[in-house]
Amino acid sequence: MRGGLAGIVFCVPLLSLGAVGARAAEPVPQAPPGGAPLPGPPVLTVPVPSKPILGPADGATDGSGFVPLLPRGTSAEQVARDPAEPVTDLVKAIERAYWTNPQLLAERSHARSLDYRIPEARGQYGPQLEYSASYGYQRDNYEQPFGNWVSRAGWTSAASAVLRQPLFTFGRLRAAEDEARSTSAFGQASLREAEQQTIFNAINAYAALIRDRIGVRIAADNVDLLASHALDTQTRLEHRESTATDVQQVDSRLELSRAQLLSAQSAAAASEAAFLRYVGASAGELAPPNPLVVPARTLDDAYVYAADHNPVLVAAHARERISRAQVAAAKAEMMPRIELTGSASYGTSTPYTDGLHISEFRGGVTVSGTLDGSIRTSRIREAEEANDSDWRLLDEALRENREEIAVAWNEWQAQDASIARLWAAVDAARSAFDGGLVQERAGLRTTLDILELARDLLQARSSYNTASAAAYVAQTRLLAALGALDLKALQAGEVTYDAAGHVQKVMWRADFPLVAPLVRALDGLTIGSRPLRPVRDPAAPLAVGAAPLKP
Repeated sequence: MRGGLAGIVFCVPLLSLGAVGARAAEPVPQAPPGGAPLPGPPVLTVPVPSKPILGPADGATDGSGFVPLLPRGTSAEQVARDPAEPVTDLVKAIERAYWTNPQLLAERSHARSLDYRIPEARGQYGPQLEYSASYGYQRDNYEQPFGNWVSRAGWTSAASAVLRQPLFTFGRLRAAEDEARSTSAFGQASLREAEQQTIFNAINAYAALIRDRIGVRIAADNVDLLASHALDTQTRLEHRESTATDVQQVDSRLELSRAQLLSAQSAAAASEAAFLRYVGASAGELAPPNPLVVPARTLDDAYVYAADHNPVLVAAHARERISRAQVAAAKAEMMPRIELTGSASYGTSTPYTDGLHISEFRGGVTVSGTLDGSIRTSRIREAEEANDSDWRLLDEALRENREEIAVAWNEWQAQDASIARLWAAVDAARSAFDGGLVQERAGLRTTLDILELARDLLQARSSYNTASAAAYVAQTRLLAALGALDLKALQAGEVTYDAAGHVQKVMWRADFPLVAPLVRALDGLTIGSRPLRPVRDPAAPLAVGAAPLKP
């Protein structure tokens, strides 16, 4: 079964992914019903320690060391939601992980901390005032030629202030701002990658739990099937229609199937734990995962899309701009620094009395710089080589991204194509087993033949179940490689974390009115524009095509 184009939605409320015309994957097929779902392990409410290990928690008033608190900006629905309430659909699982995952929340805090480097750098354009004030006591003893001593002592006060206003630094300040902006951009790109990884982990945990729960059901069905056949074989033995060896063969397979059921239950329990870790809530009766939409019709289109949207590539460009700004800063150190300086001081005329005072005022334009041998030249060369390293890493990031896209695309296509054939194999294996039972009673099949047919049915159902989950996860991995696995694309209209809004909020906090824009414009005359660097990898025009899938 093949889905439509971009009209295929991700979930209700409507969720779509990609642009109009993007090819949609078919929904993940579900295993045929084999009975009521088996209960998973219970979710316990574990008591927190009576005292935190490293000291009292901030804000704790009861000494428990447990203060459930989500950051500001979290949606009211997530704040009010009871963590013990089970999640039953993929949309709620993604939303819960997006707003409450501790690793992602830590990445957001780190990205915000990098944003503050911009006002720190822009604040250097304005005036800076250094001041000091003191009031102290001084006592000095002087020895005289004839052995006696004279003491001088008293209390004095003093105050001073130095004002500096940069006029022209030949690009020092502008390079510092460019580095701060690029650092902030790097943090935002890294945050986007962390958001994608969080969503991928949530989807992967969701699909894995459905797979393993169905795996338990398949294993339990196999136990029931072999137990029924064992009973039938024992009855036939009593009527001398089978042998003791036949009974032993069936018992052997039955015990093996029970061991396989235990393994399946263990795997499902592990998936339950992974679900709680990555989603932040327990899993209820999970609905089938909804179809995703890939914003690319072909593998070539996927390469083009990722070049503009993949956050790892964006982060690589930002990292290169950081080191390029450091090159500009090193070159600016070769030039002098021009600034307006003024100073004022007020103090006593002598260090022993506070009765008589003196005041001083100074002002002027200062041109300062440093002369050395080849230290600054070496620093420039060091910065240039570091920037060349980051530039080369752009090429490596592109190669790595194309590999991820090709692998995920081909795996998705292969698993997707195998699903229908595996379902046909399940249907054929079931019919063969039912027919084999009839032939066995007629004496046309041996017990070993029936056991082999039962094994074929188990293998077909397990392979179908595994391929269904693998196809969905491979498509999710492809979306992450494209840079299209984010909440805003998955769910239209959903409120998301506004990283860019925080940058705009804090960027101007340290600006000095009128002065900062003028000094910034003058200082940027020696810097010029900083466009994105081109790819230099000779292999950049090459890319792996889609694998020829011919069953």
